[in-house]
Amino acid sequence: MNFSSFIAQRLTFQSKRTFSKLIVRIAIVGIMLGLGVMILSIAIVKGFKREIQDKVRGFAGDIQITKFDNNFSYENSPFMVDTGFVRKVQASPLVKEIMPYATKPGIIKANGEIEGVVLKGVDKSYDWGIFKSTLVGGKVIDFADSAASQNQVMLSSRIANRLKLKVGDDLLMYFIQEPMRKRKLNIVGVYSVGVEDVDKTFVIGNLALIQRLNGWTHREAGGFEIQIKDFDNLTQASNEVNTVLPTYLRLYTINETYPAIFEWLSLLDVNTQVMLVLMIIVATINMISALLIMILERTAMIGMFKALGATNWSIQSVFLYNAAYLIGVGLLLGNTFGLGISWFQQKTHFFKLDQASYYMNFVPIELTVFDVVVLNVGTLVICLVVLLLPSMLVSRIQPVKAIRFK
Repeated sequence: MNFSSFIAQRLTFQSKRTFSKLIVRIAIVGIMLGLGVMILSIAIVKGFKREIQDKVRGFAGDIQITKFDNNFSYENSPFMVDTGFVRKVQASPLVKEIMPYATKPGIIKANGEIEGVVLKGVDKSYDWGIFKSTLVGGKVIDFADSAASQNQVMLSSRIANRLKLKVGDDLLMYFIQEPMRKRKLNIVGVYSVGVEDVDKTFVIGNLALIQRLNGWTHREAGGFEIQIKDFDNLTQASNEVNTVLPTYLRLYTINETYPAIFEWLSLLDVNTQVMLVLMIIVATINMISALLIMILERTAMIGMFKALGATNWSIQSVFLYNAAYLIGVGLLLGNTFGLGISWFQQKTHFFKLDQASYYMNFVPIELTVFDVVVLNVGTLVICLVVLLLPSMLVSRIQPVKAIRFK
């Protein structure tokens, strides 16, 4: 054991000074709270982004393909499903699946109430993941019986409550066209995605129903939704799909379809960065204050060591070793605090949110080992580097004056 580490251990574990102990404890608590808040900030922001992205992606896909025309309404222009194009898209290693769909505006009349909605028609290839996870009651549409499934629909809980409907009820939906059509449909499921644009607008039904209403063949659709395997590769996947896209079709990414939501998510990253910087500053200021007080309290000891031949760096190392131990204790407590609350919230969803404002009814959590390691190492390194400056105060202390210092 070298001189610096030996003295640092004596100061850390056998110190009788009461004032410096109080300051040290405050510094440790500062690091604990700083790291804990940083862990929670990262976990909550990543959880928010994942939950909201999954909900929007689950409903609309990552890439939407429609006919290249001037039609920007919910009444899709039809096009023939090009199986060659579909096979090329499915062959891409970035693509998970491609699904046909169509939308058609309509009016629901039930229990003396009316509601304007958009019927979104899908087929048996549709990924029901997001709807299964957000079902309030009932089930998703069953395509095993093709005839019965044409009269099955799913409503959002918002629309169902507005119209006083529930699972198992029938409703009339009117479609404004020439001549006007109406269909009696049965509610098989009620969902609550939590995204206002989805819950207040869309009713989920069978693509075959829209094909019949519009006089389309079974090989015509209003568009395609593409889900990719990794959302981080969205730009690359959209460029790849665009290269095999027929000239009469165009694509939109989910960022273009719901720009407000994804711009809001990008602002969360900025807020997190500001929070991390502030917490690091608080932790380092606490440690600088504690180190300066420890050096001033040990002025006489420093003078004695210098008189015995100790170098400035060896004495600086004493206080840096001591500071590293205190930082380590703070990091241990901070991990316990941050990870403990994260685990508790992930298991219980104890802390709730207003779903109308935040798209979900609980605080989401997502954290990886990499995030925790980076936060710990970053905090330790930054604190120790910053502490080099105040530790240089040791070189300014003169042995004769220091030994007389009380």
